Amino acid sequence: MAALEYGVKRLRTLPLSLRLTRELHAKLMAGVRGDSATPGEFRRTQNWIGPPGAALANATYVPPPPDTLMECMGAWEKFLHDRSLPVLIQAALMHVQFEAIHPFLDGNGRVGRLLITLFMVEREVLPTPLLYLSAFFEANRAEYYDRLQGVHAHSEWAEWLAYFLNGVARQSEDALGRAERINALTSRWRAKMAGASAVALKLVDVIAQNPYCTVRLVQQRLGVAFTTAQRAVDKLRSAGILRLVNQAKRDRIYCATALLDILEARETP
Repeated sequence: MAALEYGVKRLRTLPLSLRLTRELHAKLMAGVRGDSATPGEFRRTQNWIGPPGAALANATYVPPPPDTLMECMGAWEKFLHDRSLPVLIQAALMHVQFEAIHPFLDGNGRVGRLLITLFMVEREVLPTPLLYLSAFFEANRAEYYDRLQGVHAHSEWAEWLAYFLNGVARQSEDALGRAERINALTSRWRAKMAGASAVALKLVDVIAQNPYCTVRLVQQRLGVAFTTAQRAVDKLRSAGILRLVNQAKRDRIYCATALLDILEARETP
């Protein structure tokens, strides 16, 4: 999420490019698995893909060697700026080519999936990063790798495009369904709080954006006094909208659990 938010902010001043890709990698790999693998730098050694413990000789796939890496990435960057293809088709081609080049020692899959969303935001297909294909790829991981390998080994582009576009359709339907449930839920909350203060009503809109809050966060977001924010939080808590989820004496955390349940629910088939 930190890398995604960073990428959306950077797109205001910097197009998708090699520079931004390196910045995303540095942000993504900070403090997580693989953070020792030169965050923010393209690889200078050969890497390969295969089962755990596989050596180069018996790898499933071997990306381009380091001495041709920048030539490949230069062509990939040029393709990012091409405007002759439908956006979803270009996103699919851009992703599979990025994974084929595998420019980092680690984190290529995570960066590659992030780039899909940012590409659609840059092209204004998405107003905000509402669509993220990682969930579809993870749920269909075996087919995801089979389709990538099919392109690498047999130029099965049509099969990859069909898989990718199916993922976009599935995730779009899922996001729309969740949005409709969230809208219905927040409408019920507003009706329940109809006789409450204006601050309590505004708080419903705040938690609609993020189900977690603290009184201090509410104070900052709504520009009200701390005691006013506390009363609004207490009002929503009494109505069963918010629930206290920690027992700290200060900075207590509240959560709209019904909203969180919608966000965390498993995707419907």
